[in-house]
Order: sequence, then C-alpha cells, then structure tokens
Amino acid sequence: MTITYAIEDGLGVEEFIDVLKRSGLDARRPVDKPDVIQAMVDNADLTVTARDENGRLVGVARSVTDFAYCCYLSDLAVDREAQRSGIGKQLMARTKQAAGGDKISLVLLSAPDGMDYYPKAGLEKFENCFGIRRG
Repeated sequence: MTITYAIEDGLGVEEFIDVLKRSGLDARRPVDKPDVIQAMVDNADLTVTARDENGRLVGVARSVTDFAYCCYLSDLAVDREAQRSGIGKQLMARTKQAAGGDKISLVLLSAPDGMDYYPKAGLEKFENCFGIRRG
C-alpha cells in the first residue's frame, strides 16, 4: 500500500467521521454530532493525514499547538485495516516535525487499548499529568 502524507486544512467532516469509525476511535468521539466534529476540525491548529493510492483517508493526526513549545495530539486515528503498518508512527513523527520539531513537547491522552502501543511507538509515559474531564 502506497501512503501519501500531507498537512491538510479543511478536512471534510464526513471523511473525518468515517476514519474515526474505521479506526475504532468513534467510541470516544461525538461522531453523532457533526457540528461538534466540524468545530473540532475547524479549530485544530495542525492536521496531518495519510491517504492510500486511491486518495482514501486511512489515517489522521489532529492537534492543537502553539508551534513553539508544545503540541497536544488530540486525535490519532488509523483505519483498522491499515494498522500495524507504521502509519501511526509516521503521523506522529510528521506532526512533531510540523509543530516545531525538537523544540516542542508532543503530548496525548491514550485510549485504554492504546496504552501498549504508544511506548512501542517511542513515546514516554508521563506520570505527572492532570485534567478536568468534560461534564
């Protein structure tokens, strides 16, 4: 499978929802609320995509960043049929590079089933993160 990576502005909501469903991330995203998904897409600072040879979206990394100090990778979705082929690692590497390279920290919250993946992909587990959940 030939994969083309790009930074994309204006990713289509239907296309984003489709890859969320094909990745399994739809269980943790409001795919039944297209207006919320639209706002998520519109307000992202950086969206890196992976497309197959037919132009089909097979992976996406959606981030919020200041391009100077930190980047929060809020969505990393790879089609289940394309997982374990390096697409996720490439999306993270390209996101880090586009957000500022070595001068920024890349952080994310993992879904429970991703806890084993991220250390294998080269991410360090932080023990000092805190948050306030959505109400």
